[in-house]
Amino acid sequence: MTRPFGAQPGYRPTPLSAEERTRGEANFAPLVAQMLVARGRFRVSADTPDQVELFQGVARRVSDMLQRPVVSYANGREIVITFGQQEAPALALRRRPSPPAT
Repeated sequence: MTRPFGAQPGYRPTPLSAEERTRGEANFAPLVAQMLVARGRFRVSADTPDQVELFQGVARRVSDMLQRPVVSYANGREIVITFGQQEAPALALRRRPSPPAT
């Protein structure tokens, strides 16, 4: 069986406790918010479900902090956090309601 480069045989990371996850989200959120404002996205390695959950929580916190939609995309190796699409107000006004069902 192959293992990732640099991984120790039999190494298994310990899952984060609820307190560690909460502290991690609180500490990473300002950094991620700063990077989103400066560069429009933040990318980090996230190769375990624990890391993906942590950074998804960070994305939610950043969305609340910036009062803008923030989305995250994970592929099993990394996670990208970026701004979500906002519908332009003019487009929302032009949208017609769908006809009532009969």
